[in-house]
Amino acid sequence: IAQRLGQAIRLGLILDGEQLPSESELSRRLGVAPVTLREALATLRERGLVVTHRGRAGGTLAQMPVDDDDGPPPRLREFSTQDIRELGDHRRAISGMAAALAAERALPEEIEDLRTQIERLGNAATPADRRRADAQLSLVIAAAAQSTRLTHEEQQFRVEIGDLLWQPLVGSELQASIAARSALVERIAARDAQQARALAEETILVDTRRLLQLRIELYAAGDST
Repeated sequence: IAQRLGQAIRLGLILDGEQLPSESELSRRLGVAPVTLREALATLRERGLVVTHRGRAGGTLAQMPVDDDDGPPPRLREFSTQDIRELGDHRRAISGMAAALAAERALPEEIEDLRTQIERLGNAATPADRRRADAQLSLVIAAAAQSTRLTHEEQQFRVEIGDLLWQPLVGSELQASIAARSALVERIAARDAQQARALAEETILVDTRRLLQLRIELYAAGDST
């Protein structure tokens, strides 16, 4: 529970300063006992991801963490190379289909929203800002597909492992990643479902290869976990 809520905060799915529902309501939504939720919130407070104010006007607020994005994603050590390949396969299936359907179904205002997200991505000043912008872009594409199930699947996937999906990039690699996402949006705008799907899958394949290389480097450095 702490991991799911923490990822949602890091990705901006729960906004900085947003008040969480009451403990009873949140435990009901998540399907856990109140004591379990309280333990999870205590973990998040220790990590600086929520802050709790007591009293009648109090509550628990989301708190965006300070960037610590130098080097490989912090959770990369939790995944084997096989895990990373399987996650990449899963993501290609979800995001590729979402891109194809978005090209067929997106409304004009959704196309404009996609272009706004690309602009936000290009203007992001830090790796954490880019990670959040990239997450939002994927969710907007899924929503433009007019599929509740795909949108839910994309959101759950991002919450589960979102901080792995945008590695700290610089220079030409960074520009190439942004350009690939921009090209994807333009194919969606052009109603080219086949090319949109191909670009989405290729972008994810590049991300997956980069993650695999980072994980192999950790193995080579003596990380055997």
